[in-house]
Amino acid sequence: MVLKRLLFSLLNHAQVIEKLSESRPIRRAAQITAFAIIKARIAGKDATTRLLKSDTVRQIRQETSGVSKDIGEMGRKAERVRQTFVKEVKEGVRDASRQIKNKDK
Repeated sequence: MVLKRLLFSLLNHAQVIEKLSESRPIRRAAQITAFAIIKARIAGKDATTRLLKSDTVRQIRQETSGVSKDIGEMGRKAERVRQTFVKEVKEGVRDASRQIKNKDK
């Protein structure tokens, strides 16, 4: 409880905060945090771009646009979507393994 009050009172002083912000460990922590945020943003953009280009997403949109009441046709559509999904997963695994091999070289 005393430690909490002490930290609270120290962190409410502008001079203490300014001194801390000028310290090397705090600046380095801020750099690492900014790097991680930027890296995550880039990875997120890449993932959404790949998802939007995905054959599976395109095919699901096409298949759901004309919903049929025929059970057999729905089964065939579901099977086509499943096949496309499996194909894309296999391609993704191949691409990932190629990237890993290229990093090792």
